[in-house]
Amino acid sequence: MTNLIFDYDGTIHDSMKTYAPAFRETYKWLVENNLAEPKEFADSEISYWLGFNSTDMWQMFMPELDFTARETARKMLGKNMAERIENGEGTLFDNAEEVLGTLKKQGFRLIFLSNCRVQYMERHKRIFGLDRFFDFFYCCEAFRFIPKYEIFRRISPEHDGDFIVIGDRFHDIENAVKNNLKSIGCGYGYGTADELSEADIIVDDIREIPQAIKNLL
Repeated sequence: MTNLIFDYDGTIHDSMKTYAPAFRETYKWLVENNLAEPKEFADSEISYWLGFNSTDMWQMFMPELDFTARETARKMLGKNMAERIENGEGTLFDNAEEVLGTLKKQGFRLIFLSNCRVQYMERHKRIFGLDRFFDFFYCCEAFRFIPKYEIFRRISPEHDGDFIVIGDRFHDIENAVKNNLKSIGCGYGYGTADELSEADIIVDDIREIPQAIKNLL
């Protein structure tokens, strides 16, 4: 049995559709409350933060904010994204469902591993019907926000077979490197070429993933 460990945001979910407007509205609130200086953010500046858990993101993005302000902003951004997802503004990448369905039919075990919170994961499971594809779901909040490579060490004894990590950010490739796993870097996502440089294979379209998996087996 081969286990496919999939990242979610930037790998399956086109997160910028909801994250970018939610980020900009949250930053506007910070400016209006004299907690930040006015600034226009490029999409590339915003997408950099996708893949980090939300607590780390705010601590790194605005370390000068006190804890209460950071938590308020974090929750505001999360609520904004949730409302957009519920309103139908979210979307998976084109062809994502077809690719996941194909891999499922081919007999692979699909594992969801994301630096998200439980509520986020459960909402997306419901809205996008992710249970159709994934056999197991793990998120960093359930493991007190430890890195993905440490989460893997805790969950791997539960799964027989070998593993392939598939993701778009350094967190995913780090998981593969530190645990001696094969990996596929998703160049269509939000990571940089440097972040994916240690991946075994880099794909530029989600439709290339099944063949990349075959090449690694």
